[in-house]
Formats: sequence, structure tokens, C-alpha cells
Amino acid sequence: MTEEPARWTQATVYPDMWTDPADDPRNSDGVSPDGELATLQDFLTNYRHTLRMKCDGLDPEQLARRSVPPSTMSLLGLIRHLAEVERDWRNWITDADPLPKLYGVRDADFDQAIGDQATVDAAHADLAREQAATDAALAAHPDLGERLGKDGIAVRELLIHRIEEYARHCGHADLLRERVDGRVGQ
Repeated sequence: MTEEPARWTQATVYPDMWTDPADDPRNSDGVSPDGELATLQDFLTNYRHTLRMKCDGLDPEQLARRSVPPSTMSLLGLIRHLAEVERDWRNWITDADPLPKLYGVRDADFDQAIGDQATVDAAHADLAREQAATDAALAAHPDLGERLGKDGIAVRELLIHRIEEYARHCGHADLLRERVDGRVGQ
């Protein structure tokens, strides 16, 4: 008897996909957006969808399940971490005092990701709120070359960094989800 889940996918059209194209909220069949800003925003939106898809259908315990010791990484921890970094990115683009950390001490986003419904609900709400706030702050600066904040970070650099952060963590989410219930697919 083994505790390792069998690998599986929900997709029936392409065996390496997470879901069938008709069920995929990421629009990859249409015409790509026009312009650099729209393209960057489209990539960010699709990675955000991917993270949500990797977490869908799991209960709080599964979302909080750690990868392998000594790592504290979990899908729930990733949700909390991305909420924390969305907030931190707003600190980069302002001259005001930094916003406080959402979860307190360093690594609390992962360390305190426990498998109860209230923690899961709060994490999803935190992420949605922080994403909306960062999106709104950047919407006021459509010039990708504009430099913001104390360090003069370009809007383009911030958008690309956000995409990179989500893409990296979607890779982690792939492995975490497979470890939880065996589901695979890009």
C-alpha cells in the first residue's frame, strides 16, 4: 500500500493539459492582445488563473499540505505569499511609508498556512484584495517606462517581475498539486 497518489488529468482532448481547452479560462485560442501593456497584463491574468486552477477542488487540509520536509511550502502558503508580495510591490511604487506585512513575521505566509476553512477563506480574500489594489495603483501609470517610488523602478520592470513571480510559483503549484492528489497538466 502506498500513500503516493496516482497521476491523472481531467483533460480528455490533450493528455498533458490540466483541463480541456473548452473548459480553460485562459484564452489561448484567440488573437493575442495588441500592445506591450495589454500583453503583459494578459500574461499576468493567465498565471493568476493557473494558480487558482491548481488550488480548485481541494479541501483546507489538502491546500495546507506541505511538500516535503524541511520545506514549508504548500498551495495555501503560495496564495498567502502572493498576497504578501502584491502588497510589497505597492511599497516599491510609492514614496509613502511601507504598508505593514499581512502576516507579520518573515515566512509567516508559509509557516502559518494551516488547514482550516477560515484561513483558506481569508487567504483567498487577501489575495483578491491585494491584487486589485496593486492593479489599481499601476493603472494610474500606463507608461511602461515611467519610473516610480524611491528606487525609481520602471512600470515595465514591475509588471515583468510580477509575471515572473506568478510563473515561478505556478511551477511550484504544479508539483504541490501532483503531490496532493496526483493531478497533472500545464
